[in-house]
Amino acid sequence: MARDTTDQTPVTSVADLTAYLASGSKPKEQFRIGTEHEKFAFFKADNSPVPYFGEASIQALLKGMAERNGWEPIVDEGNIIGLADRSGNGAISLEPGGQFELSGAPLENLHQTCKESNQHLAVLREIAEPLGIGFLGVGGSPKWSFAETPRMPKSRYAIMTRYMPKVGTKGLDMMYRTCTIQVNLDFSSEEDMRRKMQVSMKLQPLATAFFASSPFTEGKPNGLLSWRGDIWRDTDNQRAGLLPAAFSPGFGFVDYVEWALDVPMYFVVRGGHYHDCTHITFRQFMNGALKGEIAEWQPNMGDWTNHLSTLFPDVRLKRFLEMRGADGGPWRRICALPAFWVGLLYDDDALTAAEQLTRDWTLEEVQLLRDTVPAQALRAQLGTRSLFDIGREVLAISRSGLKRRSRLNGDGIDESQFLAPLEEVLAKKATLAEDLLTLYNGRWSESVEPIFAEYQY
Repeated sequence: MARDTTDQTPVTSVADLTAYLASGSKPKEQFRIGTEHEKFAFFKADNSPVPYFGEASIQALLKGMAERNGWEPIVDEGNIIGLADRSGNGAISLEPGGQFELSGAPLENLHQTCKESNQHLAVLREIAEPLGIGFLGVGGSPKWSFAETPRMPKSRYAIMTRYMPKVGTKGLDMMYRTCTIQVNLDFSSEEDMRRKMQVSMKLQPLATAFFASSPFTEGKPNGLLSWRGDIWRDTDNQRAGLLPAAFSPGFGFVDYVEWALDVPMYFVVRGGHYHDCTHITFRQFMNGALKGEIAEWQPNMGDWTNHLSTLFPDVRLKRFLEMRGADGGPWRRICALPAFWVGLLYDDDALTAAEQLTRDWTLEEVQLLRDTVPAQALRAQLGTRSLFDIGREVLAISRSGLKRRSRLNGDGIDESQFLAPLEEVLAKKATLAEDLLTLYNGRWSESVEPIFAEYQY
């Protein structure tokens, strides 16, 4: 999330919170695609991480981007921690370890999405190259220890850093040493949200498998293909993972709200200051738990939207749906991830076909898949079928959905072209993680150093 919000509208009931989510419903012709991607910043001279402060730094990158783009700086306790497009169509934000994130504008088609990410990376290179900085697109930090990884001066992250070790073993790795590609997609009604939530929740492990690109930790193979996927298995399981309620036939906005109400909060923002609220749930907050602790103790809609941004299920519901299962990756994958989900969820026939395919998948089966995918990727099994077989079928559904959408570029080519990286995975029967391991054991002579040169943007 680029910026924590301040909306003073009072919150008095569960109905208020539910209405906020429902207000995201929009006509199909207004559906948009919002793509986010994160990358690791490193110094090209020695592949070391880039600190926040200094002449060549994350701060210098942000200031350079602000001057170049004319975007508005986002400031936290006097430090620039992000940028916002003044027209509201996108933002640049920092993850806790300095991972640089573009939260893209809501766009109409994937051709625009790909152009946007390409332009962002071109401008970023223009600012970064004089500073000797490059950017790596993979799912997990391949070289740096946790101690070597910088800390960004962002108030919410200080609260999270203190809290994470209390609720899981891998939360700090999630914060500081992972990168993702995500896409945000719209729904037209509660029923449409339910269908998309259920299909995409069941298929997130497949996305994790397709995009697996994090086989290294601290310079060595870690025994996994998606280290990032494994990290999410024990980050903070009260707020992360599969959402059992989403597997219910009658799942609706209020079910998500009722779940979210009982998840511990991270913070509330008052007068620009972050108050640690990890000791209470949002439901307790609504019942007056902060009375006497802070002056403005009554909850408002800004508090609710901020709380929603601190929940980490595999598919996150706000006034849109966020697909959260994929590792970060090279540039073509920034286009492939939204293409995969748009093809499945934005075409009626494709959504119906995906529903039919996944109809009988139980919570227990999907959980088992989610648990085995980090190590096995597309070799994981669902019942008697491998994810390779299921992946072929799902990719065919997505491809047909994109073709039926018929959004053509200037050369008359439709959006299905952006699925090429995933078609290559199936053709080779190898994920990017497996390609990286082959290089490590072969041409790279058991070193991860070449990944920085060969896989930088």
